[in-house]
Amino acid sequence: MASARSRPGSKLEPDEPLKCPVHLTDSAYAGQVKDDRMEGVGRYTFASGSTYVGGMRDGVFHGHGILHLPNGGKFEAMWENGKAVGLDEESFEGDPYAEEFSSEALQRNMGGSYTFADGLHYCEQEWPYCDGFDRRFYSEACHGLKPAGRSQLTDADPPRNVPLGQYDCGDGFYDPERRVVLDYSGRFLRNADTDEHDWIVRTCRKGVTD
Repeated sequence: MASARSRPGSKLEPDEPLKCPVHLTDSAYAGQVKDDRMEGVGRYTFASGSTYVGGMRDGVFHGHGILHLPNGGKFEAMWENGKAVGLDEESFEGDPYAEEFSSEALQRNMGGSYTFADGLHYCEQEWPYCDGFDRRFYSEACHGLKPAGRSQLTDADPPRNVPLGQYDCGDGFYDPERRVVLDYSGRFLRNADTDEHDWIVRTCRKGVTD
């Protein structure tokens, strides 16, 4: 199924959005409506800060749309009556790992495509990123390795300064005392459960004194 980007004349943003606050859920909608329901193309912003931009029908996501998350990631899919049902292979264009995805693996992931904030596409099956044979960060796969003696510590280069006693967990800083993850600008993202706490403390970079 082709995405809206591949169809001439299609677009995600409405020409003249109509603003319709959704008071019951503290969400907001700006876009086209029909019979007082979301219909056409619009932008729906959740109370959490996540934003969907794309097609609507009878009050739910329908057609090509992208869900933008507060951490900078995004989920792109073809939607049918509110459910992600498919996406074409064009969405993986430009990814240095795309040629390593088998057609079978892509088909198993066609419910949608998640892209991390740095541009890395996630593939649920047969994902070649950072496996036992290739330990490069995504930025190294895109731009090449640095000379010997100047290896990267993180995907971000130079690495972020981690607050003392906290951990850089990839989408923000984790405070193990409060078990809270804040994004890099200091906004609340989530509370960590026991599994995530153990994983972060075991694997992530910690802020320490020099």
